[in-house]
Formats: sequence, structure tokens, C-alpha cells
Amino acid sequence: MKLDLQNIPRRKNLSKEEFLKEYFIPKKPVIIEDLTENWSAFKKWNFEYFKKKAGDIVVPLYDGSPAKGRQNSHGVAKRIPFGEYIDILQEGPTDLRMFFFNLVQNCPELIEDFEYPDLGVKFFKKLPVLFVGGEGSKVVMHYDMDLANNFHFNFIGEKKVILYPPDQSGLLYKVPYSIVSMEIIDMDDPDFEKYPALSKAKGFEARLKHGDALYIPSHWWHFIKYETASLSMTLRSLPRSPRKIAEVLNNLLFIRNYDNIMRKLKGQKWIDYKNRLAIERTHRNAGIEH
Repeated sequence: MKLDLQNIPRRKNLSKEEFLKEYFIPKKPVIIEDLTENWSAFKKWNFEYFKKKAGDIVVPLYDGSPAKGRQNSHGVAKRIPFGEYIDILQEGPTDLRMFFFNLVQNCPELIEDFEYPDLGVKFFKKLPVLFVGGEGSKVVMHYDMDLANNFHFNFIGEKKVILYPPDQSGLLYKVPYSIVSMEIIDMDDPDFEKYPALSKAKGFEARLKHGDALYIPSHWWHFIKYETASLSMTLRSLPRSPRKIAEVLNNLLFIRNYDNIMRKLKGQKWIDYKNRLAIERTHRNAGIEH
């Protein structure tokens, strides 16, 4: 049994009008293959270049182990200089990842290496961020708390991406009071006996190579596996409708804080309770008897 996934379409010479009409407005993902070809980043961005430009900056790293007991979600595993992290990446497989490295705050000269694409979309220019991961590392299935439209540019290495639209949320074992699927589920090799609803969910997949630009619509679920050590940059377009802004505020101000408070109060019991609820709700949505 396999996940029900179709390929994300790949396009070249995509006009602004075509992008808006065919992908942005209907909220469909697409990979634009030639969007970065004229950027300096397309030629320059490799690990040695980042070592030279940002090697001394101390960065927080995260590993693949789920938070346990009274730990906050997304706890930092270690902090080391970016250059040392690059050495680790080049030595071989590691589950250490770096995310949300803000170029504006940490290394503003790198902003000169790329352009904001003319796609008819308003970008939030204070938040161009890097995502870096070691070979074999994985990012749990989730959607972004700020509900941004993401433009994900892959520059170093290769990664596998699985996407699901919001209407498939009921089949993805979404954990209550969170924006993630159950962390124990490996979407790269799911256990369909334990999590049979996944076989009913309909999604998309792609493998991103150097220069590929992936558009991930707002509220879409994404799972990422770093096939090799990889570095990507994301540009964000934030939601503008009152309904989505209200949902973002609820995510940021209530859901995240409530979850962390309950973790501190109840520890592992709270995590186990949420996971049980995720399974019960998903199986009910899928018409699966317990």
C-alpha cells in the first residue's frame, strides 16, 4: 500500500497572469523551474559560500526527537556556529536541522543575491528565511501557523516534499491544539496498519533540485525529507482576509500558548491524550472502526 500522491506540476516561462489564474487564486501548488536562473544565488549559493558569509553566526539546531513530558514543542537541541554546522552536514547523515534563519537580521548582504519574483503577490519582505537540513532528516507533517503562502526555493542538495490540501486534514491524524500531524508517523514510510486513514488522503509530491521554486498555498500541509544535505530559502506572502487573520491570531496567541501550558502542567499525559484524540477523530472522519 502506498500514499495516494500525484506529481506537483512543473512549469517554465510562467507569466504573472498565468500564475495568479492557474495556481495562486485556486490555491494549487506548482514548481517553477526557471524562476531563479538569473539570481546571483543560483550560481553562488553553496555551503562554502555560506561558511564564508555567515560561518561565525551562532545558530539554533533542532533534531528529530519529539518533545516529551513537560518539554515545550520545538525545543533547541544545540547552538553552534553556522560554519561548524556545515561541517557536520558535509560529514554525512544527521537529523540536525536549522529553520527560520532570518537573512534580514543575521546576514543582510545575502539579500542582494535574490529578487522578489514579479508574480502579482505581495511579499512580507522582513522575513526571507533559510531552512537547512542534514541528509536523511525529516520535518513532521504540518501547516504553517501564520497561514502564509510560501515560495520555497531550493538551492543546495535535494529534498522530497509531500503536500496535502486543507480539505484532507481530517485524514492526516492532526493533533488537537496544534498544527502538526502525529510526530510518530513517518510519512516517508507510514504504517498503514496503525494509521489506515492515510491511505484515503489525496496529496501531491515532488523532489526539489537546485533552483526549483515550489509554491505552497496557505494552510497546505507539508512533509519534507532531506534526501541530501540541503539549503532552501522561503519567501512568504501573509494572509489578508479578516477570517484568516483571525485564525492566525488564534494560532499564535491561544493554541500555542495553551498547548505549552498544558505540557508544563500535565507532562506526558497531555501528549498521550492528544495523540489518542488524534487517532479517534481521524478514524471517525475516515469511517474506520477502532
